[in-house]
Amino acid sequence: MSIVQNKKAFHDYFIEDKYEAGIMLEGWEVKAIRAGRAQLKEAYVMEKNGELYLIGSHISPLLNASTHIHPDPVRTRKLLLHKQEIDKLVGKVRRAGYTLMPLDMHYKKGLIKLEIGLAKGKKQHDKRASEKEKDAKREAAQAMKKVRR
Repeated sequence: MSIVQNKKAFHDYFIEDKYEAGIMLEGWEVKAIRAGRAQLKEAYVMEKNGELYLIGSHISPLLNASTHIHPDPVRTRKLLLHKQEIDKLVGKVRRAGYTLMPLDMHYKKGLIKLEIGLAKGKKQHDKRASEKEKDAKREAAQAMKKVRR
């Protein structure tokens, strides 16, 4: 079940491969995510010291959060992946010019997971072609809907 999606990533990048990662969250963040207060629009994934981190994601704290904790909505959060997966992703990012983008935050067996994509940037003409293709599919679907009636 999806919590939040990063639609901007699909608009700006070609997604080559997808991986599922766990996220190290604090208690107030889990409560806020369950309340639907998460955003991935400006977020990206970066490698530091052989580990992956989610940077720029915004999780708005709840108003009734604990008084002794001072939440940081855009703090850096560590991603949990197997060492082999991290090495494979980092190798592709360094050698082939890919980037890592968060695509979707969702629940899996009661845990919050993040789907990250191995992405390659789109040029302006690629974005226009994708938009035309999407419009053509939408028009065809509307025409089929009218025919069925």
